[in-house]
Amino acid sequence: MPLRRLAALACALLLAGCAVPAPLESRDGYLVDHTHVAPSHTSRVRHLVIHYTSSDEARSLAVLTGPHVSAHYVLPLPARRHGGEPLVYQLVDESRRAWHAGASAWRGRTHINDTSIGIEIVNRGPDRSFAEVEAALDADPEAATAIHWAPFPEAQIDALIHLARDIIERHGIRPTDVVAHSDIAPTRKIDPGPAFPWRALYEAGIGVWPEADSVARYRARFAATPPDTATLQQALAAWGHPLEVSGELDAQTRAVLRAFQMRFRPTDYRGRSDAETAAMLWALLERYRPEALETLTYHD
Repeated sequence: MPLRRLAALACALLLAGCAVPAPLESRDGYLVDHTHVAPSHTSRVRHLVIHYTSSDEARSLAVLTGPHVSAHYVLPLPARRHGGEPLVYQLVDESRRAWHAGASAWRGRTHINDTSIGIEIVNRGPDRSFAEVEAALDADPEAATAIHWAPFPEAQIDALIHLARDIIERHGIRPTDVVAHSDIAPTRKIDPGPAFPWRALYEAGIGVWPEADSVARYRARFAATPPDTATLQQALAAWGHPLEVSGELDAQTRAVLRAFQMRFRPTDYRGRSDAETAAMLWALLERYRPEALETLTYHD
């Protein structure tokens, strides 16, 4: 290198305060060399969990920025816009663990906070508490028709679709791992509830949905001979729900059925087994987890 260029380089370093040249990073008491980059790595994020806040925007943000719970993102109602674009609040960096899922499980993996990104949607949910909804449905399944659920505005869902697509692409999240809070904690949670448009998300390329022909085929079979309770429990567990096989339509099984129905058959989420619910479950397994379907009594 010519002396003139060496002198110029030395002057540049002096003017920069002898800064450490890239790719070295100066930290407290040591240097980090970034020249050796390993290609063998993936994102730690496996799940995308959808919630509603059950409150208004101000209260939602106050709670989610408090000391007990948090989420990575909050989607306000569509009136909140900036420069013509929907506004999304990011409360926690995606590299950090937010406290949104609580005691949870999906496909045998527990502590879903460790492996997920949580999106809270500002939405008031039902016109009563979770305990009141559960008690009403357990006492009288027909009570579902009397429960009012707050709608999700189209503009809010459009913002969610853009956000979810971005997260899914960056982290390589599988369609079967885009879940509701009620999917991963069915005995504790019911959000985002039956008013949430899961099918619209699927049609936008997010999440899963059973094929209509498969549903119709299984519905015809189960209308004549439905699966027994133990087999139904095995199928729900194979789909991913945290559920023990007891052979009884117990409280846990009703809660899981209710969560499944809220997502895939929201017009009737009484938590009771029927041919339509079983048909949708078997059709989902056939499409997304055929290896699990082979272990059940009913399969094609």
